[in-house]
Amino acid sequence: MIRIVDVETSVYRYPLATPVQTSFGIMNDRPMVVTRLTSAEGITGWGEIWCNFPNVGAEHRAHLVQHVLAPLLMSGQHENAEAGFDHLTRATWVLGLQTGEQGPLAQSIAGLEIALADIEGKLKNLPIWKLFGGTTNAVPAYASGINPTNPQATVERAMREGFDAFKLKIGFGSDRDLENLRSLRDLIGPDSDLMVDANQAWNIEQAHQMLAPLAAFNLQWLEEPIAADRPQEEWQRLRKMASMPLAAGENIYRQDQFDAVMDADILGVVQPDLAKWGGLSKTIPLARAIRASGKRYCPHYLGGGIGLVASAHALAAAGGDGMLEVDINPNPLRTEFAGELFSHQSDEKDNTGPKMAYLGDDAGLGYTPNLDALAEFKVQF
Repeated sequence: MIRIVDVETSVYRYPLATPVQTSFGIMNDRPMVVTRLTSAEGITGWGEIWCNFPNVGAEHRAHLVQHVLAPLLMSGQHENAEAGFDHLTRATWVLGLQTGEQGPLAQSIAGLEIALADIEGKLKNLPIWKLFGGTTNAVPAYASGINPTNPQATVERAMREGFDAFKLKIGFGSDRDLENLRSLRDLIGPDSDLMVDANQAWNIEQAHQMLAPLAAFNLQWLEEPIAADRPQEEWQRLRKMASMPLAAGENIYRQDQFDAVMDADILGVVQPDLAKWGGLSKTIPLARAIRASGKRYCPHYLGGGIGLVASAHALAAAGGDGMLEVDINPNPLRTEFAGELFSHQSDEKDNTGPKMAYLGDDAGLGYTPNLDALAEFKVQF
């Protein structure tokens, strides 16, 4: 059983010289909400809560944890991380309906579940990837977060860091999107993986118009071409017309919604974000169901280092041919909080394969984040 006796929440913001651009908004800094749980045995667990939007989202979620969720979490004991997740979800369900805060509550609960899973792994002396039945501690990664402004320079830097798969943000006008794709395909060559993310930028007619031009670039997937909540028949129409797989999942918040998406056979790539819903104990079984349905599991993630490491554990536990999403933009909240994820050097002489993330065999998440190293970016809430 896990009994939590202390919950600590911290908010960090790293100011950006170059803002992150999406079709629906701009990030002028990179936020991060860290949760640190302490069990009755004195074991510490670490988690991270998705908080990229809106601009005040990080502080709001930190308040939800401290004033709403922490008392609930410490009110009893939990058989495992999943039981803790279920308890918090049940206890706040009506509150979410009353306030319309289902998303922030789900995200905050997910971050707490990651920390509970870290404690569970340490109690059982198992790394999370092995705790959940995985057989490998290494997963391939791709470079994400590539902005529409000068993407060539970003990809060149990513290539120097060893990446050979890349995802470009689109949805900024067809001329600009297609010119960026032409330049990147010329740069990386015909064999490297190239993906695009429209971030729900288009309506169904605009998406239809873009399918034929996009087909020329041999894309691994087209992500969220229309809004996640558009009627299923619109997604079905796109599925029938698209030459590349459709991808989505980061904006789905319940198991039954994922079940409906998989039953509809619309998506070729399904991308749950464990820092937005589900944590590890819900995401990993979901990932196995995604694979069993013949689809590809590629976890969505665009945040700090703790959630990135947790996403790598989920991918390693689930197996399959998915890739870990790694934001390629400068962000010490990712690099300094990710431990040794990318510091391992392969012993193989041939290093021409994909960029790999290595998790090791230490219990839980496998490391202790060094909060002191980034104290200058900590903010009060």
